[in-house]
Amino acid sequence: MKTTLLLAVSLIGLLPIAAEEPAGLYIDPAKAAADADFAHQGEYAGMVGGKKVGLQLVAEGEGKFKAVLYPGGLPGAGWDGRRDGRVKGTGLWEGGAVKISLGSQSGVLRNGKVTMGSDTLERVARVSPTMGAKAPEGAVVLFDGTNADAWNGSGMSEDKLLKEGQDSKRKFGSYHLHLEFMLAYKPKARGQDRGNSGFYNQSRFEVQVLDSFGLEGENNECGGIYSIKAPDLNMCLPPLAWQTYDIDFTAAKFDGSGKKTANAKVTVKHNGVVIHDQVELPQATTAAPLADGPEPGPLHLQNHGNPVRYRNIWLVEKP
Repeated sequence: MKTTLLLAVSLIGLLPIAAEEPAGLYIDPAKAAADADFAHQGEYAGMVGGKKVGLQLVAEGEGKFKAVLYPGGLPGAGWDGRRDGRVKGTGLWEGGAVKISLGSQSGVLRNGKVTMGSDTLERVARVSPTMGAKAPEGAVVLFDGTNADAWNGSGMSEDKLLKEGQDSKRKFGSYHLHLEFMLAYKPKARGQDRGNSGFYNQSRFEVQVLDSFGLEGENNECGGIYSIKAPDLNMCLPPLAWQTYDIDFTAAKFDGSGKKTANAKVTVKHNGVVIHDQVELPQATTAAPLADGPEPGPLHLQNHGNPVRYRNIWLVEKP
């Protein structure tokens, strides 16, 4: 089923250059504005040469950017998912604008718009269609911003968001789950050091949580089932944008002797788009807190040394 994200078009002016925090890491969007590159990183969409395209600009620190141009539109909004169809390039803050190089093409980002020849791409801020989904009657509400009583771990932040490094007090078998998360903005970091956490079904099967905006979409990147399967599409939004996972999890089955008779299965929607469809999970993923087995397990929000925030977590148990 094809699902697209809601679009909100906004113009963002140039921000004055200011010193970043000592660690170069931001979990508060208001404070991230102190980093001049934060105003420019993000998604852009429009027509170039009469054809729809999408552009992602990934901040890499000190006025440098990774640029990825998608034919047909942004991931989940027109791009067909073929990696060889993308055009990769760079961006550089210079002379009051970000100058973008994409092979034989070039562009200039100024005042929230990218000009490519006579064409213009507008900045867009996409919002998951399941953002803010309300727990249905009979759901188990695990976090609603009131308290962290359903969890063992690091508790809430000052702004009443759930921190990384938590285990649900209750244990679960099969369920439908909704969860919202926000990744830190850490422009100078790379790879697994860039907004890393992870959501573990039953503390056994990780769906990676990582700032993978503009990356390849591997099994160790956002949406990947760690060490088992890459997402069908990299639907990661820019850091400090709220994102959603909607997960249908079916626990493994075991007979009376403890022998597994059916693998666990999972379907995952990332920002409303199906990225895994009934994928079998033959074994617990790397670094899982709990080994594969017949007993229910707690939900686990991994602490990987990076701040990540969670909110609006609830699930409906399945028989």
